[in-house]
Amino acid sequence: MEKEVLESIKKYNMIKPGEVIGVAVSGGADSMALLNFLNEHKEDLDCEVVGITIDHMLRGENSLGDALFVKTYCNDNGIPCWKFSVDARRVADSKNIGVEEGARIARYGVFEKLLEENKVDKIALAHHLSDQAETILMHILRGAGLNGACGMEQVRQGNYIRPFLDISKEDILKYLAINDIKYVDDETNIDTTYNRNFLRNIIMPELKKRWEGVEQNLVNFSKACREDNEFILSHVRRDGVIINDKTAKIPLMYFHYEPSVINRIIFDTLSKIGVTQDIERKHIELIKSLVNMENGKKINLPNSLVAQKEYDYITLFIHEKKEIVETYPFEVGKINFADVCIIQVKRTKKFDNEEGVLLMDCKKIPETAIWRTRKAGDVFTKFGGGSKSLKSYLIDKKIPNRLRDSLPVLADNNEILCILGVEISDKVKIDNNTKMAYSVKKKEFTK
Repeated sequence: MEKEVLESIKKYNMIKPGEVIGVAVSGGADSMALLNFLNEHKEDLDCEVVGITIDHMLRGENSLGDALFVKTYCNDNGIPCWKFSVDARRVADSKNIGVEEGARIARYGVFEKLLEENKVDKIALAHHLSDQAETILMHILRGAGLNGACGMEQVRQGNYIRPFLDISKEDILKYLAINDIKYVDDETNIDTTYNRNFLRNIIMPELKKRWEGVEQNLVNFSKACREDNEFILSHVRRDGVIINDKTAKIPLMYFHYEPSVINRIIFDTLSKIGVTQDIERKHIELIKSLVNMENGKKINLPNSLVAQKEYDYITLFIHEKKEIVETYPFEVGKINFADVCIIQVKRTKKFDNEEGVLLMDCKKIPETAIWRTRKAGDVFTKFGGGSKSLKSYLIDKKIPNRLRDSLPVLADNNEILCILGVEISDKVKIDNNTKMAYSVKKKEFTK
């Protein structure tokens, strides 16, 4: 087993020299084996290993005990370890989803934060061959197409690695026994009200009785699906798809492709914005149906995913609505506008037309002007003259509805002087008498 895992790590370039690998450890057999394996081979792999254990607060003292078991094991073996607690049930209730999915979202929220803060370079997950077979079968039963049948990847999004993905459960248990590694059993693993447990404890054992090697056959099928899918995608033009963090825009003209082509473009686009769970064929059909609907029409999909028709695009984005009530004084310098963006204001005597920069006459900005988001009754005087409601102006400028409520505007009461990154009011424009101007630029927010 050890040779196979090391070869897999090398084949898929999972670990680079000097990286810090955070191992997701529940205390169960698979994750304890992975933690021990990577720690034992950290010098060969030239990496650091850190344990990450998460109490999902679902099983009271038992789940806390599992986390403490991991913490103790790490302390005894000289492995740094971080322990976190997340309220998985609250996450599930807030999103109106199942507890399993709520736990997954909460768990990955921890992982993402560690990655964003550069505390770890990779997250190692202990999924193995049986998990892969179950995942493939579950996707098929849910109505997935070829993309869903591809199963899990050894490396996902560059940051998540699965060194055990080609290793059988039996080999993992042998490894634990040989190395005398203790682990804990989660009592909910036998609860077949959970879909995964139903498949694992009832369906798969019956399939194994009838068909020898069923798990490996499912995995081989998934590899063939992935090869076919990648070949088809390599021959599909999709350079017109615009990806920006958790938002993607697919041109409407792409939806005239054959169904098999546009389906793959959608699946591929979703994976690029981090959506890889619970998207089935029926959801793809719903996304495609937007093409023939009016502008602005949207559809809510699993995991806070929203699809919306926006002029010449179908936009896919993760809905993270945030009500912004803060206001900010207009001043020179950098303003972190509610973690949405950075407003950069400078004084200048150079009135060049620099891309992305708006110029306003210093003397025309009232002392009472503030940065805020739009309100009912806001009025904007267009550059060149003519006033209209801010809402109408934003529609004319084809600013997507999902962006309007978080768009910073410079306002004096209900008079809008500047729409950040879009336009300034005619009332504050520079002219032949302007001696000094404010240059205003929008920069994307980075933590």
